[in-house]
Amino acid sequence: MAGAGHPVLWRIVQTIPVLIGVVVVSFVLTRALPGDPAVYFAGAMATPESIAEVRAALGLDQPLVHQFFRYCAALLQGDLGRSVSTGQPVVEDLATRLPASLELTLCALVLSCAVAIPLGILAAVRQGGPIDHLCRILVTAGVSLPTFFTGIVLIYVFYYLLGWAPSPLGRLDFVYLEPPRVTGFLLVDTLLVGDIETFFGAARQLILPSVTLALFTLAPIARMTRAAMLSALSADYVRTARAAGLAPRTVLLTYALRNALLPVVTTLGMVFSFVLGANVLVEKVFAWPGIGSYAVEALVASDYAAVQGFVLAMAVLFVLLNLVIDLAYALIDPRIGFSAK
Repeated sequence: MAGAGHPVLWRIVQTIPVLIGVVVVSFVLTRALPGDPAVYFAGAMATPESIAEVRAALGLDQPLVHQFFRYCAALLQGDLGRSVSTGQPVVEDLATRLPASLELTLCALVLSCAVAIPLGILAAVRQGGPIDHLCRILVTAGVSLPTFFTGIVLIYVFYYLLGWAPSPLGRLDFVYLEPPRVTGFLLVDTLLVGDIETFFGAARQLILPSVTLALFTLAPIARMTRAAMLSALSADYVRTARAAGLAPRTVLLTYALRNALLPVVTTLGMVFSFVLGANVLVEKVFAWPGIGSYAVEALVASDYAAVQGFVLAMAVLFVLLNLVIDLAYALIDPRIGFSAK
């Protein structure tokens, strides 16, 4: 194949049409939003003349085709426009908000994987036993309970009643100073400057929102792990390995688990991409300054530039995530490679 020599580069090239489609669709859909950003930006006491001036300043008085090509020209220069809601360049808003959401989502996924994968494995190995029933209960609860309800309950119990958790007001309590911004991840930036006290302060703020998201993401991961392990344990190669006299631990970890990881990795990618853009309820409950709440505020204000920037950022992350999943496939099973795709 043409891309066999440079598989990763070829996969990146294949994503270009996808990103172009996202740009076109997001531009068209944002223009279909109700409301007028010029009216929002001009203020409640604005006159029709001042609104018309704001609309001209924002370039909204131009034909849609002209607006689109103007947007694409700015996009090629790395300019996503200026947010009407915040008054800041969208690139700066995303650079501030996205690490907050990524840090929360990654911590929640690590926590849910630490529970869901071992639980799914044990549920499959001891099918019909107490652990299997526990897995089903947790999966049902994770799917059934809304994240905002779980978050409110955790705040009520651990902050209000017990006083164990810090106030649910953002990424860092007011008694701490935010470290110099390097990566945007507070846990990483505090370690880079050696501020251990602020590190633990940021970690404490992460606990409740991470647990809230983890309870939601635990359900699909545990369910897929259990199903994949059941399928692997009943496969011919596992029965052959057992008949050959291999140790049960070797059969479970080397043969069954390795083959069961492929659908689990796919589920992880889907869960990550979904939660990153859909954790707005958790961000609202815990006053978390993430990208989800930013997108909702932009939608309410018909903030075209912010909405388009959010959609484009999510698309790029989704493309990168698919690339990482493809690489993970190749590591888990060397028989799977880019050249076959």
